[in-house]
Amino acid sequence: MPDLDAEDQKLVTLARSARARTGAAEGAAVRDSDGRTYAAATVDQPSFKLTAVQAAVAAALSSGAEGLEAAAVVTADALVAEASVHAVRDVSGAAPIVFADPSGAVVEVLQP
Repeated sequence: MPDLDAEDQKLVTLARSARARTGAAEGAAVRDSDGRTYAAATVDQPSFKLTAVQAAVAAALSSGAEGLEAAAVVTADALVAEASVHAVRDVSGAAPIVFADPSGAVVEVLQP
């Protein structure tokens, strides 16, 4: 389990909180290139579905973010959804994605 710096640990904490607050399958948080953070949970509606990471990236972009420094996703799933990875990579090819389980334990850090 890799050690995280304080800023990346904050993303995991925000992602866990978003997941817990809504009871969603996933929680996610991203940090933009200005250091602002955005958290979101899975969106599962009849007319559209978003992974938590997609929702967090959308929140960042709609708030004017020009890039991402890092992302975190908290889920009980064994893998990070491919759509989540693509959402981050579309904005920043260099941002690591921290993958943590529901307890907040880091499973893996996906590097570009």
